[in-house]
Amino acid sequence: MSGHSKWATTKHKKAVIDARRGKMFAKLIKNIEVAARTGGGDPDGNPTLYDAIQKAKKSSVPNDNIDRAVKRGSGADAGGADYQTITYEGYGPNGVAVLIECLTDNRNRAATEVRTAMTRNGGAMADPGSVAYLFTRKGVVIVPKSGDLMEDDVLLAVLDAGAEEVNDLGESFEVVSEATDLIPVRTALQDAGIEYDSADPTFLPSMSVPLDAEAAKKVFRLIDALEDSDEVQNVYANFDVSDEVLEEVNA
Repeated sequence: MSGHSKWATTKHKKAVIDARRGKMFAKLIKNIEVAARTGGGDPDGNPTLYDAIQKAKKSSVPNDNIDRAVKRGSGADAGGADYQTITYEGYGPNGVAVLIECLTDNRNRAATEVRTAMTRNGGAMADPGSVAYLFTRKGVVIVPKSGDLMEDDVLLAVLDAGAEEVNDLGESFEVVSEATDLIPVRTALQDAGIEYDSADPTFLPSMSVPLDAEAAKKVFRLIDALEDSDEVQNVYANFDVSDEVLEEVNA
């Protein structure tokens, strides 16, 4: 999975500074609004909201935007939308399995946009359940490498909190746990004084499809097209790319 994780973290870093930042901001704001509606507007008592706010702040979303989203979601301000989470399944080029999570107030619009992005970029929709079994819900915390922070330091901090593994992604560490242990793991890192970039529930594949550069470009094009939709919050795929392929694609 390291190739997929490296690609995802590299892409996120570029997204913070590139022209798609406005679209990314909108998705982070939507996450905050939904978290506040589900668990209340106090981040101290709503860990999901806390993490959504932290992620937005680390991506340079203005505080005013964050505050307004919390108020809309919690009902303190009017104008919040009734978002629903919908998951679509499909296959991309080279038989790569794709899970698409949407957060939308219009199911028909979301379905149309997902289907269009898939069919125009070498993908195909699949029946519910035909792809989901290839993925497992996990918690993932990304810890940036800074100073003399070592993998053993991270492992020592999170081991008793339920972490399953720590992976070296090059410029950061990836801490994987059960989704239910995400908050304790994140809290353990904070208690140890270790900074983290993001803490998210995610889907990790149980098996991966290795891709060469040509196939990787096709799969990346499909994922970019899906993520370009305002309806789509997250895209998960079971590909793996080596460091060499990643360098070739990004060259």
